[in-house]
Amino acid sequence: MMRQLTVGLGKRSYPILVGPGLLAQAGARIAEAVSGRLLVVSNPVVSAIYREQFSQSLIDAGLGFAWVKIPDGESLKNLDTVAFLYDHAFEAGLDRSSAVVALGGGVVGDISGFVAATYMRGIAFVQVPTTLLAQVDSSVGGKVGVNHPRGKNVIGAFHQPRLVLADISTLQSLPPREVAAGLAEVIKCAVIRDGSFFAWLEENLEAILRLDEQALGHLVEVCCRIKASVVEEDENESAKGVRQLLNYGHTMGHALESLTGYGVFRHGEAVAVGMVLSARAAQRLGYLDAQDVERIKSLLERAGLPVTLSAELGRSSLEAAIAHDKKARGGRINFIVPRAIGQASIYPATPTEVLDLVL
Repeated sequence: MMRQLTVGLGKRSYPILVGPGLLAQAGARIAEAVSGRLLVVSNPVVSAIYREQFSQSLIDAGLGFAWVKIPDGESLKNLDTVAFLYDHAFEAGLDRSSAVVALGGGVVGDISGFVAATYMRGIAFVQVPTTLLAQVDSSVGGKVGVNHPRGKNVIGAFHQPRLVLADISTLQSLPPREVAAGLAEVIKCAVIRDGSFFAWLEENLEAILRLDEQALGHLVEVCCRIKASVVEEDENESAKGVRQLLNYGHTMGHALESLTGYGVFRHGEAVAVGMVLSARAAQRLGYLDAQDVERIKSLLERAGLPVTLSAELGRSSLEAAIAHDKKARGGRINFIVPRAIGQASIYPATPTEVLDLVL
């Protein structure tokens, strides 16, 4: 059964479609959202599985398109890849009426969205996420960007898609590690916004891990609703806005990713470590009790995620990485800490103070 949600942003509102078998409808749905020639961006793994089906749906809808593959991995989410995609956009004849379509996971979505936001000062964009992490988080909300050696996603923009089409059938092809990485963002949503959803995850984790479609459909829908409600309230992550709560676990997670060259940890794995560290910081601040810290840690472990920080990462390196975090303002980090399962808040602190709390 297809579920339809809306991200309500006035003239820039857009639908999120969630359900099995939606790739077969992709061309017709995309034709309703955008016009003009398309540049479909994917990666080799996703292309090998879905290119024929996806291309046929575009042809059946009468859409003209070019197809380009980019290598997978956070280490290649950089300005060199952006330049590569600009070249292909010109070769494909894209103009101001054209659109970029991202078919893949978070890396494909982030970099394709950044290209759409900046090519000819901005063209339309469609997200077709094929990983759990992308379906529940990165495809919704308009955050697009690339990494820099000094920080993750520090070069970017806010550029809302015209459509998000999340076919949960694509999750059946994911290896267990990718499923686990996506569950980190799912658990994050529950911790910061919905305690009853967290309890549901505790009770239904086994069904989720065996990729039960009913469980996955509910999970993706709830996370998209949470993300949409946050984005509607605070689209551009204002200094004191609610959207910053979505960064729970990301301060330490991003530092862990950047210090290991974006090639050791999946994004969700690094965020899982960051969530446990932030929960323990909340306990030290008197915000969270030990039982809730253990519930967060236990659910992440059951999902197959790491929960400890490597001792090999020195304090000075961590402090430097945190200082370059994109959420830093005036030398301080808006560090996100849970106050209960289902509620979080901003704790402004210097990088030194953050490390004093988490180490």
